[in-house]
Amino acid sequence: MSRYVFKLPDLGEGAVDAEVVAWKVAVGEEVREDQPLVEMLTQKATVELPAPVTGRVLSTTGVAGERVAVGAELAVFETETAAAKERDAPAPPAPATPATSPAIRRRAREAGIDLATIAGSGPEGRILLSDLEAGLKTRAGAASPEEVPEVREISVTGLRRLIAEQVSHSAHTIPHFSYVEEVDVTALEALRRHLNASEPFAAAPLSYLPFIALGLTRALARHPHCNARFEEARKVILQYRAVHLGLAVQTPQGLKVPVIRDAHTLGLREMDAEIRRLSAAARDGRARPADFSGSTITLTSLGKLGGIASTPIINQPELAIVGVNRALERPVVREGAMVIRRMMNLSSSFDHRFIDGFDAARLIQTLRELLEQPALLFI
Repeated sequence: MSRYVFKLPDLGEGAVDAEVVAWKVAVGEEVREDQPLVEMLTQKATVELPAPVTGRVLSTTGVAGERVAVGAELAVFETETAAAKERDAPAPPAPATPATSPAIRRRAREAGIDLATIAGSGPEGRILLSDLEAGLKTRAGAASPEEVPEVREISVTGLRRLIAEQVSHSAHTIPHFSYVEEVDVTALEALRRHLNASEPFAAAPLSYLPFIALGLTRALARHPHCNARFEEARKVILQYRAVHLGLAVQTPQGLKVPVIRDAHTLGLREMDAEIRRLSAAARDGRARPADFSGSTITLTSLGKLGGIASTPIINQPELAIVGVNRALERPVVREGAMVIRRMMNLSSSFDHRFIDGFDAARLIQTLRELLEQPALLFI
């Protein structure tokens, strides 16, 4: 009999441990090499680890919500039994594992849905989020009504726990200075509509976000002190020439912040493509751990739910975050006359230890000028 001890590998980004999200196999189960074994959560992303060998699972370390150190024993396999079976008889075909993302697997598991019962509409039958939602609606329609408990207990684990820890630490360790400014985006809206109308019918329409992201990179070139991170261990501010723009994205698992690398080098359409690509990857679990690290400033938006103003929490160790609120037409005074203009508020927060109110206001005023005179974005 041969035992194979599988230790938690280094998952990158300096992680010293990872949290067990869900085991894909049970103790005593026969598994094949590269079969999905376990989902682990680092500080950056959820990673699905495959079985390293073919054999029988003798033991596993950790249940959902528990942390395992890098290099510690994660699972033990009995490999000789599986090898003997393969010598004596043809191995039965491994059960087909539906192709989908780790995030969709988790949602299906939490809902008690067997993915084998879901027909995938993606490439080569890959199950998409819309397929799972359709299956949930079908099951909800067929299920008999159940009594809803008065109190539902929800464990704070996984990404939600990481979000809670990050926000709590940021709120308690960083003295936030918030600054709200209104922006007249009437001209920007006219440009946006013109560009969308002039594009091929199949092209994705531009939202405000790529314009604002483009404007923020231009403004940071004039105010680089806001494009920085604080390295607390060494008490050093790292000011960057390149803009690595964090993009707050709401996903089914919670808030994630993928990073647009070298955003200052991108044009409008390139910026829009990166925003769409990274947002989609974050939502369906395809984003890599490296996609969530190294941001120098963050842009956050609630879209149509943006409200009038907000107080975004800084994504440490950055020094600033810019929030986008909803754009609405309303009456304003221009040259002594009441006119209807499309207005939007920018709600931003800064680390007041290192950025004074005057400097924060100058950054947002520069961004305001670029958005109100959008031709300046392309000069």
